[in-house]
Amino acid sequence: MSRRIADGILRGLNQALAFAEGTAKKGTYVVHIPAEIDVKAIRGRLGMTQQQFAFRFGFSVNTVRHWEQGRRVPEGPTRAYLLVIDREPKAVQKALRIA
Repeated sequence: MSRRIADGILRGLNQALAFAEGTAKKGTYVVHIPAEIDVKAIRGRLGMTQQQFAFRFGFSVNTVRHWEQGRRVPEGPTRAYLLVIDREPKAVQKALRIA
């Protein structure tokens, strides 16, 4: 591996570490929110019915149905929330739990 490639990888790792630790310069990173999100696939990976998914994460059952049937699409902030649910469902459930 060339020195240039190794330096690039090391720089990327340091940036990722700074971002994870919250020490990265603000404005350096852009949040990526996907244009489309497959709600049915997320729900399927969690092994939940539409009703369970809606209740657990604060959606109406009708909204979940409309998303899955393509009648409606989640807006930007909701897509971001669904992405977090997909990647870290336990953290979301923990955060939403009543103290």
